[in-house]
Amino acid sequence: MLRNASAIKGYVIAASDGRIGTVSDFLFDDANWKIRWLVVDTGKWLTGRKVLLPPSVLGQLDPNGSEFSIRLTMKQVKESPDIDTERPVSRQFETNIYDYYGWSPYWGKGAGYFVGGFGFGGGAMTALPISGSQRRAEDVLIAQQSDDDPHLRSIEAVTGYHIHATNGEIGHIEDFILEDSDWSVHDLVVDTKNWWPGNKVLILPRSIQKIDWMDNQINLNISREQVKSSPAYNASTTIDRALQQIVP
Repeated sequence: MLRNASAIKGYVIAASDGRIGTVSDFLFDDANWKIRWLVVDTGKWLTGRKVLLPPSVLGQLDPNGSEFSIRLTMKQVKESPDIDTERPVSRQFETNIYDYYGWSPYWGKGAGYFVGGFGFGGGAMTALPISGSQRRAEDVLIAQQSDDDPHLRSIEAVTGYHIHATNGEIGHIEDFILEDSDWSVHDLVVDTKNWWPGNKVLILPRSIQKIDWMDNQINLNISREQVKSSPAYNASTTIDRALQQIVP
């Protein structure tokens, strides 16, 4: 099912023995547009602290209470590695989290557990232990051989980036549409009010030619005319999968 990232922000994360906080952001891989982590603000419970959770640990969603359950205890979360929100998340930090919980990282040979989400309606799940020290050693080696920067980007930070077609600017990112079956970024919601007043459109990640992280700008491989000829996006209506093909 397709969901607005902005709608999920603020959802409560409930451990097996109590609530630990709310979703405040998402970290996605800019190489394949997959959500790798949910940033959870622990509020008054662990004042000033945020923790990272992979989307695959999310259990059943309570649609009425806007709450996800996870099969972790509050103690487990409390003792998990600290994250410095002022610095990019390094591969070493990701390794520390996976190592702490005993999970196989998504970049290692045991990554099958993290490929594809379990959806908002799926049952709660338990973290799977790593089978054998050899695989864990291989995963650690891969992490050590990788660059420190795993290309993780914050949805909150990228929201507002300017969008340029091949022949001019068309607007800015207002929201992200997430596919909950595999936790991918399915579409970018672009507000075109400065160029095409009153309209918003969906842009597929495959339409992106280049991202300029220094200038906060995304360049597309399509023209303004192609964008303008696509159906308008209305946030008040259910996302129609027919809109998935509005922009090549």
